Amino acid sequence: MGLTYDDRALMLGETLVLADLHVGRGTGGNLEFPVGSGSDMVERVRSLVDRHDPATVVVAGDLLHSFRTVPRTVERTVEGLQAACRDEGARLVVTPGNHDTMLDSVWDGPTEREFRVGDTVVLHGHEAPEQDAARYVVGHDHPTIEIEGQRRPCYLVGPAQYGDGEVVMLPSFNKLNAGVVVNRMSARDFQSPLVTDADRLEPVVWDESGRETLSFPALGEFRRML
Repeated sequence: MGLTYDDRALMLGETLVLADLHVGRGTGGNLEFPVGSGSDMVERVRSLVDRHDPATVVVAGDLLHSFRTVPRTVERTVEGLQAACRDEGARLVVTPGNHDTMLDSVWDGPTEREFRVGDTVVLHGHEAPEQDAARYVVGHDHPTIEIEGQRRPCYLVGPAQYGDGEVVMLPSFNKLNAGVVVNRMSARDFQSPLVTDADRLEPVVWDESGRETLSFPALGEFRRML
């Protein structure tokens, strides 16, 4: 099953996958909807659903940011995400992450610890999966790559990372998350237990200005080029 990259998200067959929306991050201050959150995020999801027409949209964990409180702005954003999917006939599913302790207070839709799409399993990635799969699609670590002094959100694609399974790690969908620079990280530096050989992780950057995918050598080789 092929992968299509677009705006920090991933199309997997007829399934659109997003990770680490962290709705509610930056809701303090005078701005009701800061750039990168709230209405901006809803519109980006609406655009993705319009472009790709998925049957299902899966949030691979950390839909919410706060562990303790859920402001009204967060409820409105979650409702907006549901509407953006529903209006185009897509089903929205959440695979809860470690930040989603308050999920039940704003979400009454379907939740699954792991969501299977053919030979692929989608989950947050903060815990080891229960199912065997040829590929695992996860979030959790918020990867970015630094190139010529500039940080770019990136996907990481690694063969045989978890057992024999390929791991595809998504960047955080929330633009307010600075992310973690992975250039010199080893497997033990990652929070996800699914990363076992960082040298084999290949960074992929979605270039919004050119609307194209930029692929880079695996981190082990990339480090030697710097």
